[in-house]
Amino acid sequence: MEFLKNYMDLIIFLTLGIMALLAFWCVVERILFFRKIDFKTYKNQEQFDDAISENLTMIYIIYSNAPYIGLLGTVVGIMITFYEMGVVGDIDVKSIVIGLSLALKATALGLLVAIPCLMAYNALLRKISLLSNAYRESKNA
Repeated sequence: MEFLKNYMDLIIFLTLGIMALLAFWCVVERILFFRKIDFKTYKNQEQFDDAISENLTMIYIIYSNAPYIGLLGTVVGIMITFYEMGVVGDIDVKSIVIGLSLALKATALGLLVAIPCLMAYNALLRKISLLSNAYRESKNA
């Protein structure tokens, strides 16, 4: 239990930080790719759609799982707080409130990672839809 008490915040924050960096990298990569896209390099619609939707799965996985990782940190933090209350045997309101507030920061960080990922994912989906339509029109013209 001591290991969890000392390192759980670090583990959760590092995991969410890595997820945020990965999502940021995927979004930037897609934006740069969209800027230099050339319709002539793709033979058909399927090949084009595969190319423009690359890395979207990673963003989707991050935005859908970041809140759960944050929630895991919160649950473990609450478990540690209750365990310490049971071991000490004396209920100190100050230590309980501090323990619970520290536990909730993991959920907040999970949401802080997930919300921008969701926004970026939806924006990229819209851009992909527009590019796919533009490709289709360029091949039909």
